[in-house]
Amino acid sequence: MHAHGDGRGHRENDLKRSSDRQRFKERLEILRDSSLHRQVKQHLAAHRWTRRQWIHASLFLSIGVMLATIVPGFSSATQAPSIRPFSTTTLSLPALSAQQRGGTAGDSWQLIKVKPGQTLRAVFKQLGIPAETMKLVLSNRNAKTALTQLKPGSELAFDLPVGGSLRTLRYDRDADHRVELALDGDQVREKVISRDSMTRTVVLSGTVGRSLNRSARKAGLTQANLNALTDEIFKYDIDFDSDLDPNDRFSVVVDQTWRDGELISTGPVQAATFTVDGKLHSGFRFARAGGKPEYFTPEGRPLKKIFIRMPIPYARLSSRFGNRFHPVLGRMRMHKGVDYAAGTGTPIMAAGDARVQFAGRQNGYGNVVILDHGRGYTTLYGHMSRFGKIRTGQRVAQGTVIGYVGSTGLATGPHLHYEFRVNGVHRNPLSITMPPPEPLGGAQLAAYRSYTARALAQIRTVENIIYADAGSTADKPVVAVAAKPKNGAKTKKG
Repeated sequence: MHAHGDGRGHRENDLKRSSDRQRFKERLEILRDSSLHRQVKQHLAAHRWTRRQWIHASLFLSIGVMLATIVPGFSSATQAPSIRPFSTTTLSLPALSAQQRGGTAGDSWQLIKVKPGQTLRAVFKQLGIPAETMKLVLSNRNAKTALTQLKPGSELAFDLPVGGSLRTLRYDRDADHRVELALDGDQVREKVISRDSMTRTVVLSGTVGRSLNRSARKAGLTQANLNALTDEIFKYDIDFDSDLDPNDRFSVVVDQTWRDGELISTGPVQAATFTVDGKLHSGFRFARAGGKPEYFTPEGRPLKKIFIRMPIPYARLSSRFGNRFHPVLGRMRMHKGVDYAAGTGTPIMAAGDARVQFAGRQNGYGNVVILDHGRGYTTLYGHMSRFGKIRTGQRVAQGTVIGYVGSTGLATGPHLHYEFRVNGVHRNPLSITMPPPEPLGGAQLAAYRSYTARALAQIRTVENIIYADAGSTADKPVVAVAAKPKNGAKTKKG
């Protein structure tokens, strides 16, 4: 009894001590919490946030949430796509039969456009055609003449089957004829094919826009057509460097040749108008009886002046007409012309259409050329370093290079001495009234007026359609409109 009681007492004591320890721990935790609470309160009291700090904290928290949302999307988007494995399978194709390898004549044409400096031998080598085949082709006399004088841009067509043996060679002899050379063993059969073409007169019209050159080409004018406008027809009336505005317009009558729906060539300008600041300028191509075509005003006067004032480009007037102290002779002397200072070798042009009266060396003039322009007018060009490709008695056109600047004869430096004479009397080239060009007259003037009336009617018809509302069409692209069949005026085919 007593032992049992002692055991139970021990257990009760143990439980009591355990309970005391538990209570002690709880009190200790309470004390710790209380101390920590006091510390936190003290810290918060010492470091209380301002309103601005709270706003910044909220802003940073919002940015953090946004980044946490967006970045995973970028991560998944930038992941490299998975590469799926693939395999290749070789398929065997049936061999071509002899008939298929030979093909049908004309089913395997290869077109070659000749490059600058490229020869017929180089073309054949490019296509892998043996030199013996080229020799066989050139055994045809007509083909040899045409194919050994190839120009850049010429087109050659070769009928080459899979086997590589040339069957037919094709080239254009001229605009209206095509030649086919068929090879059969050691034989070459020539076939000339006529090609129909159609020539029609059209009016090409447009506005200057940002660039006259670009607008003219867009309208369909060739570079030669544009040069005729700026350097022949309107160069005396329009300064193409400063006079033009974007809304100024041009209209040009030309002949175009078409073949198989392709434009083959564009002829020279037959008639042209240029409207600058509302003023109309016109020019028409016409040939006098026995003469070459030139451009005239609507009244029948040539647009080209009979003389050009300055027969040398890129030069400076260094001495005028009249009495002066001669720099070489050292005394006063009449200066019967004008001097233009320029570098040695600068080209000198004929001031007008003329016949070469003299070309050689003459006293103080050194190397000199004298031109006879008819009706008593002559011009002299002195101190040349060398002559152009001219000879005494030869006829030259205005602008022809007759020589080059030098310092031969009595000269202190390179320059051109230029004289203008009327019936042998020296006149000042800078102040003389130049004679007007000879106008058309009689039956030629009547034919010319009939021609210009039709040409102007064609141009006005087109312009009335295109520029009916000038405000809304100023920026429209240029167009080409077919005109009536060309008249009977003499023209040079282009």
